Amino acid sequence: MSTELAFRSSAGTGRTVVFLHGNSSSSSTWQGLLDGPFGQRFHCLALDLPGHGGSRPADDYSVPAHASALAEFLQKNEDVVVVGWSLGGHITLHAANALTRAAGFVIFGTPPIETAASLAEGFLPNPAFNTGFQGEISPEEALAYAKSMLAPDSAVSPDVLVPDILATDPGARTGLGASVAEGRFVDEVEVIANLSQPLLVLHGAEDQLVSLDYLRKLDLPVEVFDGIGHAIQLEAPDLLARRLTEFVEGL
Repeated sequence: MSTELAFRSSAGTGRTVVFLHGNSSSSSTWQGLLDGPFGQRFHCLALDLPGHGGSRPADDYSVPAHASALAEFLQKNEDVVVVGWSLGGHITLHAANALTRAAGFVIFGTPPIETAASLAEGFLPNPAFNTGFQGEISPEEALAYAKSMLAPDSAVSPDVLVPDILATDPGARTGLGASVAEGRFVDEVEVIANLSQPLLVLHGAEDQLVSLDYLRKLDLPVEVFDGIGHAIQLEAPDLLARRLTEFVEGL
């Protein structure tokens, strides 16, 4: 059964760059990039995952199901660059084997997971992390979850993240959590090892959810942005745009 995904696009006509948001977010998180010089130059497509933003709810919210929806969306596209944030990065890695015509991949806020045990290593012991697998959540819980996405002293207000969190289908979070508990995910470290396309891995030094030590243990060429938290696209959109431009130009 096909999955229709809502999306936003930019006015650029250069290489297509596809953006995937994180858990309980939406395509709106990329609007600064789409409206800025990056979006004016490149053809940007920011997708809404099922149950998020303008996309309809789904029966299956596992990472493999999201990856299949992404692969279906991109089946007629060649030489695209896929940028995944947080859950979007995991989806990108899961879909990589099906995206053989993609030019390259970028992930951030995404610790590549080998097994269920490595979840505890890849993610920091932040209580807000569990909200991402919880169904109905209160405005107070949404705000705490939003704060975990940003650096502790961020100039960005967590209030900008709260509406998307509250609007997300509660089943998207519980379905994701159940699928992870059931082991419905691939070995993302192995996926990276077998990639034929370039991969750029970014990380905010003040990320409150993802462990930099874990990323370095995997011997990944991680580029760290000082003073930035989990949501680089919100806290440092100009810096992210410059690095993405360099990456795309180098392909």
